[in-house]
Amino acid sequence: MEIDGQQQQEDTAAVPKGFNADYLRIYYGKLFPYGDFFKWLCYGNDGKHPGCDQSYIGRRELSFTLENDIYLRFQSFDSAAELESSIKEKCPFKIDIGPVYSVDPAKRHAYAQSGNNVFAPVERELIFDIDISDYDDVRYCCSGADTCLDCWPLMTIVIKILDTSLRGMLVCDFGFNHILWVYSGRRGVHCWVCDSRARKLSNEQRSAIADYFRVYKGGENTSKKVSLTGPVLHPFLARSYTDVLKCFFEDKLLHSQQLFSSEERCNKILELIPDENVASELHDKWQGNRRSSISKEDVNAARWEQLKMTLQSGKHKAQGLRRCVEEIVFSYTYPRLDMEVSKHMNHLLKAPFCIHPKTGVKPCSLFFVQLTCFVPIDPNNCDDFDPAAVPTLSQLLGELNAAGMQIDSESDWERTSLEKSIRFFRTSFLQPMLKACKEELESAYNAKLQQSKNALNW
Repeated sequence: MEIDGQQQQEDTAAVPKGFNADYLRIYYGKLFPYGDFFKWLCYGNDGKHPGCDQSYIGRRELSFTLENDIYLRFQSFDSAAELESSIKEKCPFKIDIGPVYSVDPAKRHAYAQSGNNVFAPVERELIFDIDISDYDDVRYCCSGADTCLDCWPLMTIVIKILDTSLRGMLVCDFGFNHILWVYSGRRGVHCWVCDSRARKLSNEQRSAIADYFRVYKGGENTSKKVSLTGPVLHPFLARSYTDVLKCFFEDKLLHSQQLFSSEERCNKILELIPDENVASELHDKWQGNRRSSISKEDVNAARWEQLKMTLQSGKHKAQGLRRCVEEIVFSYTYPRLDMEVSKHMNHLLKAPFCIHPKTGVKPCSLFFVQLTCFVPIDPNNCDDFDPAAVPTLSQLLGELNAAGMQIDSESDWERTSLEKSIRFFRTSFLQPMLKACKEELESAYNAKLQQSKNALNW
């Protein structure tokens, strides 16, 4: 796959676009960050510290999806070399990460046959999965897995809202430190909360956290899916509304999605007003000024201001409609979580840096990086993330071809667009997390030694 001198200016053209199983072999052979990936999943249990759990990584499930949807569940690996060898040999179309089990998942049947069936998940990152297709009822530019720069900011809002509360130190926050945001390669974002106390949460505790973030509720036949009860908003919701949601709705979404530009779209918002008389009053106003000189761009802002003035006027205040403005904003902008993913410890989630099985072009992007595979995204700069700019698999291979042997680097990924993602993953997430893991191991080990010493002295 060499590129001659005339083609080097368009290096990605040297590799045909689309998916090819041979591309995967090259990707796994030259670009996948096995060392960093394995260190992450070890959480310091690498055998180098006397207090580490030697069996830890061997109890972690990895699932491979091969060509023709052949599933290999409950794979486990004791070393980075073993993991690398298996991935290169099997060339999975998708890699999923499962929990850490009580015993080696690959040997679960042996434990069951011995009558000592102790196979159960005991540890797992707290994870969140958000798909932009779940916002199809409030976006008009795209649908399904398709995204553009007009609707992708809905995912940016997810990162801002959840990351602030997960990391925050206020009474209503959680104070986690090691959080990895990942572009899911096609239609949304994944969040991995990797602190030790997050990984050890029970299913009940996970459910409680997921429910804490849940605002958008109701079935397909329910038009009003956000109900903000109580005399005042919960501090977390009030902060989300004031700091993020209100400005995003009024300054961006209102115009990018043209929320009041047609009668159908207006009626969808009017259905969120519980008082039919008020909804009818607004409908009549909008029908009356339909032929006015208000431009199409201004009609969204004008009608939104009319709605706010009507609902927040003194005569409707007593009817409990003042909160309705906030409910409309939350309905259109607040994160919509896949609750089941967060609630259960044994749920599988696609691994960062694997290739999306349906696009075949983008590695899972961590939210701190740009890559059309599953790559990281920096929550502090998530406004700058453009899913369309994430490199495709063919682009990465083209970059390898273009670089050839001209650059002397320790790793092939340093010669591609993947370099920024892996650097971010390593320096901003992995290294600080491993430092904390080593400190926890050292503290626990010293406490155990002191306990033993005290027992002997007694």
